[in-house]
Amino acid sequence: MKNTEALTLKEKGKFNIFKKPLVVTLLALLCCALWGSATPAIQVGYEFCIPVPEGEARPFSAILLFAGLRFLFAGVITVVIYSIARRRFIYPKRENLWRVGALSSFQTILQYIFFYLGLSITAGVKGTVISGSSTFFAILIASLILRQEKLSFRKMSGCVIGFAGIIVVNFSALGEIINIGDIFVLLSAVANGFSAGFAKKFSKHEDPVVLSGYQFILGGAILTAVGFISGGRLNLSDPKGALILVYLMFLSAVAYSLWGVLLKFNPVSRVTIFSFATPVFGVILTLIFLPEKNKVNPLLIVASLILVSLGILILNLQLERSAKKAAEVGAGAHAPEALVEEKEAKE
Repeated sequence: MKNTEALTLKEKGKFNIFKKPLVVTLLALLCCALWGSATPAIQVGYEFCIPVPEGEARPFSAILLFAGLRFLFAGVITVVIYSIARRRFIYPKRENLWRVGALSSFQTILQYIFFYLGLSITAGVKGTVISGSSTFFAILIASLILRQEKLSFRKMSGCVIGFAGIIVVNFSALGEIINIGDIFVLLSAVANGFSAGFAKKFSKHEDPVVLSGYQFILGGAILTAVGFISGGRLNLSDPKGALILVYLMFLSAVAYSLWGVLLKFNPVSRVTIFSFATPVFGVILTLIFLPEKNKVNPLLIVASLILVSLGILILNLQLERSAKKAAEVGAGAHAPEALVEEKEAKE
């Protein structure tokens, strides 16, 4: 049975704006800025919602409950807003329920269980460096496992330079001994890499915003249940804590929905390369809002931004040249849009 949520080639032509380099850049950087803002927001949210005596660790069950509520209601917000925009209640087709479950398992459940568990053990700065490797995994998985595009030297060069930017901005983390927390954060990055490939693959069968909303609801509900059953509790008596949690909900709803749309209409590498900007935004925004928790030298931030931007530029210039060549070939042979996409992805 044909899925009416999936876009036909004719309908996809109306969404070519999501392939334009400037639009991809602006929307991807907006997503990264939102995710980067989550770093200080979560830290402040913990202070209000999970207060503990100084020197004591916050219970992981409460952290899971915090994350679960964030993503559960992020999914609800996504579904409600998109339903209003579409003027009908949106939901995944029955044949796509397993896709929602698979995406939720990697994008919300595994990624954030490993991420939050890892950050509760390792240093936050070092965790940022390791989590930046998710871009490598996304491109490698899309190229070598899911076969969505071809792995090229320039793609890897862009990744290496972009990752160098993360290492520079977190230079103090180098030389520390690897612990189990680091491994958990690395597993989180692997899960994130798979989720990017799955989001693109599954969006051929289901609207990416529908996928994003319902995978959040499923994953958030599971995290919330696990956190609550294991004894996690939140203090929401202070309105500031509740407002921060609401902000995090909207942040996730907007960022992941936009990211899913970009992945649908572009090669995975063109979109995920911008992920290197997320930890840089996190460091900058933490420096602005929580200066006492950010001791990064401003010169390192500038150097990091230059390297991250260079990595993004290398990859996108290559893809833009490939797209132009494919478009010229397609125009001469009256090839369908699918052929242009295929030629672009192979580069």
